[in-house]
Amino acid sequence: MDVRIYITKEDILERGREIIGIPLSEIDKTNKLGVGKGAIGSVVEESWFGYNVNSDSEPDFSEAGVELKVTPYIKTRKGIRAKERLVCNIINYMEEYKNTFYTSSFWRKCNTMLLMVYEHINGVSKGDFTIDESILFEFSDEDLLIIERDWEIIITKVRDGKAHELSEGDTLYLGACTKGATSASVRQQPFSDIPAKQRAYSLKQSYMTFILNNYIFGEQDAEHIIKDSETLKEESLEEYIKKRTASYVGRLQSALIKEFDIEGFPKNINEIIVARMLGVNGKLTATDEFKKAGIIPKTIRVQKTGSIKESMSFPGFKFLDIINEEWDESVLKNYLEPAKFLFIIFKENNIGQYIFDRVKFWNIPIDDLNEVKIVWEKTVQIIRYGVKLEYDGNITKNNLPKQSENRVSHVRPKARDSKDTYPLPDGREMTKQCFWFNRSYVEEIIKD
Repeated sequence: MDVRIYITKEDILERGREIIGIPLSEIDKTNKLGVGKGAIGSVVEESWFGYNVNSDSEPDFSEAGVELKVTPYIKTRKGIRAKERLVCNIINYMEEYKNTFYTSSFWRKCNTMLLMVYEHINGVSKGDFTIDESILFEFSDEDLLIIERDWEIIITKVRDGKAHELSEGDTLYLGACTKGATSASVRQQPFSDIPAKQRAYSLKQSYMTFILNNYIFGEQDAEHIIKDSETLKEESLEEYIKKRTASYVGRLQSALIKEFDIEGFPKNINEIIVARMLGVNGKLTATDEFKKAGIIPKTIRVQKTGSIKESMSFPGFKFLDIINEEWDESVLKNYLEPAKFLFIIFKENNIGQYIFDRVKFWNIPIDDLNEVKIVWEKTVQIIRYGVKLEYDGNITKNNLPKQSENRVSHVRPKARDSKDTYPLPDGREMTKQCFWFNRSYVEEIIKD
């Protein structure tokens, strides 16, 4: 293989654009397409750009200061989304804490990237995939302020001897994702004897979806919560949101609806109220910051007794899909671990009216995610080997994990009616199910 040196960013981009539209089978000179995960990136690196795949701390094109990243996207009914997070480089806990953000391994390696994207289509051979677009990408000043704060959050945990407690949900755009051949891959950390999972810096899937839609396939305007990026030099996004909503604490829901001139009583009324508090005319989830960070708003209503009204549900699952998953690649883990939730809390007063109490940002602790894993594993095992169904009049009971069996999570139906079902592996039908946070667990989360 001829080794080629690229000196300028322009040379790299020109070469990156020459590949567009060519089937990968015509490019693969080293028969790498069949090697599994990362095969497409390896083909582009070796057969197209002519350099050996490596895990150096320096960018791939060191002379030009450009890192090559090949990443897939998926077309859905709702538009284009990233198939996965973009993994950047392994975090060396023993060395990284000594750096500042601008001397960090992440910044040295990924401050400028050649992003090459391809559409992943189930059932289609990798050899038939093509690179659809190539761009040189640099972070905007506004995003950098949040990414730098994300980096500080990660490194503060390392300095505090808590690298083993790192989670993608700790941060907004830049995550610390697990990285290794198995979930047991661990590394030494400098300020604790507890082994920490091997992790890598990564750009979250939600942030990559934003890049795809705004930088690669055209621009989509979105409302901003932060109107002036200079604000982010003084306070974090979370701090800004909590400060802006604090002046409304104690106000009646009905009064807020009237003040913000909200028509009707939509299902997401409390999310709309908080959006108006922040000067947002549309949905919170449609704002620039929420889309990039993938922040999930959830309304919690606290009754006058101090208990909450209901458990918290998550997206449902198909029985024939979940039995083919492994935990580390499961839909549930990859929904919960990187998620940053915004809890919008309203409390009931003595006469049954709801009053705005506060907002709370939260992400699931690693220990609690492990509790969810126990529930997930039991659920998969029961579905694989046969769910026990008992019919009691109009009610069908099953033996999936109940609230009483786990501190954090359980499984129960989430369906329109008893006819809203999915097939089981043995051919029977069962009402659609989903994972839930226990009501008592949610109460524990929102305690001041």
